[in-house]
Amino acid sequence: MNEIFRIHKVTPIEVDKIAASENEPHSHDYEELMIGIEGILEHFIDFKTTLMEAPFVSFVARNKIHKVVPKVKDGKCQIWAIRFKSEFIPETTFQLYSLYHNRANIELRKDRCFSRLETLCNLMDEEARQNNPDYGIVRHLLSALFTMIEAERKKNEPDEELQKTENITFKNFLKILEENFRRSESVDFYAEKLFMTSRNLNIICQNILQQSVSEIVETRKLIEAKNLLVSTNMSISEIGFELGYKEKSHFTNVFKKKSGQTPSDFRKEIKTLIS
Repeated sequence: MNEIFRIHKVTPIEVDKIAASENEPHSHDYEELMIGIEGILEHFIDFKTTLMEAPFVSFVARNKIHKVVPKVKDGKCQIWAIRFKSEFIPETTFQLYSLYHNRANIELRKDRCFSRLETLCNLMDEEARQNNPDYGIVRHLLSALFTMIEAERKKNEPDEELQKTENITFKNFLKILEENFRRSESVDFYAEKLFMTSRNLNIICQNILQQSVSEIVETRKLIEAKNLLVSTNMSISEIGFELGYKEKSHFTNVFKKKSGQTPSDFRKEIKTLIS
């Protein structure tokens, strides 16, 4: 996906197209949120298949292997598919990984809260369709959407589901990371903050994100770098220094290795897409 944000609605017509296509398990380089208003979704993720009837929400983190098969019910299907790059809401994305990594699909009640989720989707769609959409508005609406979903998830999930030690540790690690990723800190720094060994912290991170602690830190830096490249006029050197890189060349090399292009090329490409 070239765009930084995209939203569209899956209707019965698209259900037929998906059914007729080669729909194999796959992964993608963006995050995806699905809001089921009407219909059914068969979702293969985390190596198991779940069948959900609307209303529901489903979040797919980038690089996760999955397959979705939307289905009609009583001749109806209406599922919002929201796709966005990690840097679109960088302060929220990593928290989503901890919240959804072992529970991608959440069934909800069709009540006032869910109707507000549908309203937010319509508002985002309306803004995205403008000739010159204001992505600042879309960003705030998307963040509000996740906040509402999390509030509903807390109501519906049993307490024991929230008390798994590994989940709590990973969530605490992300909180510490959010406060310190701009600095040049070692894996031991994060492990000591959590009163554990760096080996055990790496095991937890591998179990949840299939990345080491160092890779997660670098990924968070990259997401913030992309955010700053798009949303500010800071120079490449200033952004690198802001994220703990003492040399511009080091920052540029790391950025290119992880994203496949230099910071300058990324800035030009995204600004062209947005404009």
